[in-house]
Amino acid sequence: MALLNPSRGLDHAAPGTTRTPSLLRRLDTVLIAVTAAILVIGTLLVWSSTSTNDVLTDGHPTAYLRKHLINVAIGLGLAAAVLVTDRRWVRILAPLVYAGSVAGLLLVLVMGSTINGSRSWLLIGGLSVQPAEFAKLAVVVGMALLVAERTESSRKRTVGTPEVVGMLAIAGLPAALILLQPDLGTMLVLAATIFGVLASAGTPRRWMTGLALSGIAGAAIAVTAGVLKAYQVDRFMAFTNPDLDPRGAGYNVTQARIAIGNGGPFGQGLFGGSQTKSGFVPEQHTDFVFTVAGEELGLIGAGVLILLFAVLLSRALRIALTADDVFGRVAAAGIACWFGFQTFQNIGMCLGIMPVTGVPLPLVSYGGSSMFASLMAIGLLLNIQLRSTVRYR
Repeated sequence: MALLNPSRGLDHAAPGTTRTPSLLRRLDTVLIAVTAAILVIGTLLVWSSTSTNDVLTDGHPTAYLRKHLINVAIGLGLAAAVLVTDRRWVRILAPLVYAGSVAGLLLVLVMGSTINGSRSWLLIGGLSVQPAEFAKLAVVVGMALLVAERTESSRKRTVGTPEVVGMLAIAGLPAALILLQPDLGTMLVLAATIFGVLASAGTPRRWMTGLALSGIAGAAIAVTAGVLKAYQVDRFMAFTNPDLDPRGAGYNVTQARIAIGNGGPFGQGLFGGSQTKSGFVPEQHTDFVFTVAGEELGLIGAGVLILLFAVLLSRALRIALTADDVFGRVAAAGIACWFGFQTFQNIGMCLGIMPVTGVPLPLVSYGGSSMFASLMAIGLLLNIQLRSTVRYR
């Protein structure tokens, strides 16, 4: 694999010419179109799930629609900023992004607000920020930068013990801070992302096997030693059998299944879901937004949404395969692992095949922090693809 000079930036245009049109033509239009389609569907689902909930909207049916559109607009602005950033600046700013995410996680432990049993939020004026969402992107970029700097500077073609230990150290600090909140859902997504980054970086098999076994052992110890909070254990128990506590921990799973089952093949129509209009599914505009798709758009509509995510992941992996430098390859693969596992976890908990852990559906669920981090990741994917010299189609 040919390694790219890390200082390489945008292609320079000849004097008197404009480079913007040629750059725009080189962008991955499929990835852009799929992202736009998911954003549109997500906006409609958030609107539907909140329009009749007077407790949330204070009697204004479009209140959350306006907030969601503002989040999308800000997120698109952030994505555009990442897209046009020169590659040299991406690498220069990566440590600052990482340091900022760690600082945010520390502030959460000091002055954060507790919501649904997890101290994960910073309240800044009238805004709520969840630093753990940005930590996912920071960990991907930080690990990719370390392995790129180590291998490109020495022309090494393999990842050895120093690189693996360094990547684990970068990932370990945010992971520990997230566990202290405790935010088990984000920790699971982060763990899957870290594992994917290590694999894409070429980590030796003995390390991957050891880390997988350590993760299984750690999970067993956490359950048996009482590390997990009581409500977290209840959620796992309700996942195995919702009937154990149908009015408590099992309520969300039961109502989610009923809502999706009501949809049938073609759904009850947008804004027409009986469970959605009645507000039976808790947190339906955030963690359980997929139940709106299942009930109102039916099996076909929900299947289309899943297909869109599958296309998005395939484009991310394609970008990773065609990236002509280590940083781009590892970062793109890490983003694909992040989006892939989080999407599976969110939809899985709505279907009852995964435990309820409170993670949003990327690009769909209401929430500024998740939307901003997800769209910045899309911008980074396009940045990597745009600057790749390998033919990409």
